[in-house]
Amino acid sequence: MVHHLVQTLSFDIALGGSMVPGLCGKSEMIVKEEDLVSQLGGIAVDVLSTPRLIQLLEAAAIEAIQSFIPADQISLGTEVKIKHLSATPLGMKVTANALLKGVEKNRLFFMVDAYDEKERVAEGEHERVLVSKERFLQKVGKKRMG
Repeated sequence: MVHHLVQTLSFDIALGGSMVPGLCGKSEMIVKEEDLVSQLGGIAVDVLSTPRLIQLLEAAAIEAIQSFIPADQISLGTEVKIKHLSATPLGMKVTANALLKGVEKNRLFFMVDAYDEKERVAEGEHERVLVSKERFLQKVGKKRMG
């Protein structure tokens, strides 16, 4: 989905340091022991876990926008809606792609997908928000203090 869209559609590229639809990111990994479903407990299957796949997809989205985030802000994931389509075994490479498809104020909307060495393993959507780094850290600090 994303991989093919990036190849077939023409989007504006980031202009003047702002985030505009069309920014793309990619993240890769080799499936290791700590990435497996069997590490979650009670499931003796040595394939890539969905939580770890989601983390890889988020990393691709972050990579797409990282150089455009103002220094006083941070990007936080707020929603993930994916289909985990196929199992990926231990030792196989997985590549995640993210395409920024929309920006509404501080909300960023991505199309995401992932492929292993054989086939597409995931597709879906991801949302991130840009927030003040200082305010966010203050809020977390207050929560930690009780």
